Amino acid sequence: MQKRTLGRSLEVSAIGYGCMGLEAVYGPATDRQEGIRIIHAAVERGVTFFDTAETYGPFTNEELVGEALAPFRDRVVIATKFGFDIAPDGQRSGGLNSRPEHIRQVADASLKRLKTDVIDLFYQHRVDPNVPIEDVAGAVKELIDEGKVKHFGLSEAGAKTIRRAHAVQPVTAVQSEYSLWTRDPEPEVLPACEELGIGFVAWGPLGQGFLTGKIDATTSIGSSDFRAASPRFTPEARKANLAVVDLLKEIAARKSATPAQIAIAWLLARKPWIVPIPGTTKLHRLEENIAAAGIELTADDLRDIETAASKINVQGARLPEAILAMSGR
Repeated sequence: MQKRTLGRSLEVSAIGYGCMGLEAVYGPATDRQEGIRIIHAAVERGVTFFDTAETYGPFTNEELVGEALAPFRDRVVIATKFGFDIAPDGQRSGGLNSRPEHIRQVADASLKRLKTDVIDLFYQHRVDPNVPIEDVAGAVKELIDEGKVKHFGLSEAGAKTIRRAHAVQPVTAVQSEYSLWTRDPEPEVLPACEELGIGFVAWGPLGQGFLTGKIDATTSIGSSDFRAASPRFTPEARKANLAVVDLLKEIAARKSATPAQIAIAWLLARKPWIVPIPGTTKLHRLEENIAAAGIELTADDLRDIETAASKINVQGARLPEAILAMSGR
């Protein structure tokens, strides 16, 4: 697996692994031992970058990741997140909480669940409008000085917030949804990252599964699947958005690849400091995703994709309104 560098010095595999989907997000949660097996398979295939968060479960995802990666701890980078108001017993208020004292509590609890003495990359999961970002960055800076955290990250933050945070504690990575059908970071966030030397981690690189070509307007989405509440996954939106999949299929045929691989390869070709973190519960999909690192898109390929994509009007907001309200500040 090729390597990439986030920020000044955090070296990770060019493709990471997003662990969220092992929880009950797209349906029933994955069996714990199955989850451990898929994480082990990722490590064996060269993945060194694993993304989790206290809110996934809550807590159970960090516990799973900690158990799975304990044998490989010196070989992997673990990223986790703080920022939601979750009590120690797992009860959620539904709100945000990035007060410095809460950040410290989350860090200590995450360290225990992850079975480690240091968090490699600690993201603020969502910007808290009630806490100045300078206070958040200062709290993480203290954790870094104490050796509990190595690197500071922001998730779904806007360019102004990134700049303010970076002035207090250098930001190593910004994580936001980014794919061929979600290009929101391009106007402001990516230029800010490039200017400041910050890496970018793309979650949802396969459009929550849509860009794999395995979902169409007739696909049944269960009520326990979070996509059931997503405006972009209504039957009407899915029917309209198949134009994006058709484009990926066209390029995939040219490259003897799959639509998912082209979607990931496109992200890798955007900038050398962009790292996608697709998630999957299936071994063959893991191998398919990892193989995308070996696909080279030429300047002609990229131009063809850009020309075709510019004519496609993606239908539906990328996330439910309540979640979107927490993003992009």
